[in-house]
Amino acid sequence: MCAIAAANPPTILVYGDSLSAAYGIPREHGWVALMQQRLIEQGYSHRVANASVSGETTGGGLARFSATLDETRPALVILELGPNDGLRGLPIADMKRNLAAMITAAQGKNAKVLLIGMRIPPNYGMAYTRDFAEMYRQLAEEYKLPLVPFLLDGVAGQRDLIQDDGLHPTAAAQKKLLENVWEKLEGMLGKR
Repeated sequence: MCAIAAANPPTILVYGDSLSAAYGIPREHGWVALMQQRLIEQGYSHRVANASVSGETTGGGLARFSATLDETRPALVILELGPNDGLRGLPIADMKRNLAAMITAAQGKNAKVLLIGMRIPPNYGMAYTRDFAEMYRQLAEEYKLPLVPFLLDGVAGQRDLIQDDGLHPTAAAQKKLLENVWEKLEGMLGKR
């Protein structure tokens, strides 16, 4: 039984955008790669599959989600999408519907879901900005999910931790992103 478990380690699927795809830095320095290292160091057998795509929207993510679930068969999904929708001013109701569809698809395959929340600058007004951040809390509550309220907590606004584009975290920021995720993830992992 133990040999079978070792041969088929549980998969954690990270499904996100450029923030999880290590945009602008070597992929091995991104928070997702650091998470795989930490899992190994702490004795977890989990394998990380990073299906994050720079520029991905919730609509694009939903379009390829079913095939990705079938391909990776994850025990746990870290869902980090929405910032690109928000930066384009796309309707929050559409984002919420797309994220909800991915959550229910993952749960339908018996995968746990960790939802990663984001915030956006007030380019489209304070109401849109507020409703965007609130959408993640509403989804977490409705589907009873653990929520990382803001992936860039402790990083956003720190000029030395953000790349010259003003949006993407530097390599130096990735450990903080991992800490933000790990705080919620660790309790979902089960036995080492």
